[in-house]
Amino acid sequence: MTILYLHGLESKLSDEKRVVLEQFGTVFAPDMDYKSNSEMYNYLMETYKNESIDCIIGSSMGGFMGYHVAMRLGCPALLFNPALPIRSLNQNVPQNIVPKENQRFSIVLGSQDETVPAIANLNYFSENWLPTVQFQIKIRPDLAHQIPLNIFEEECRTFLRGF
Repeated sequence: MTILYLHGLESKLSDEKRVVLEQFGTVFAPDMDYKSNSEMYNYLMETYKNESIDCIIGSSMGGFMGYHVAMRLGCPALLFNPALPIRSLNQNVPQNIVPKENQRFSIVLGSQDETVPAIANLNYFSENWLPTVQFQIKIRPDLAHQIPLNIFEEECRTFLRGF
């Protein structure tokens, strides 16, 4: 299995989280500078065009980017507190991507998240509903914006077990 991990703004995949993901397969985790490159979507599509990406995992800004890349590739995605409704900077992503039939997204939201409040994401998904897309949305009362290792591991194991 090949996993594309997309980190959040001013973040990266920690060694501990990489170990969790590598139990399931090969992990690509590019270092992305969202601030200086508003074309990160095009960069990712070009960089990984010859790779067979089985799934995407992203957090915050990486969740925003992961949503759009997964939609284009037609692969499942696990997104933690995706910055879909609220971002501090713009990224150029295509509009009106037609999703693959039964496109699957697992969304994990933190009820304590003040950076991208869970209600903002719930509103986003209700306003941008796609009838052919399967959304599984979980709201965790023990989660804020940062994803602790134990929650990351639990949610990734649940998601990746389906492969």
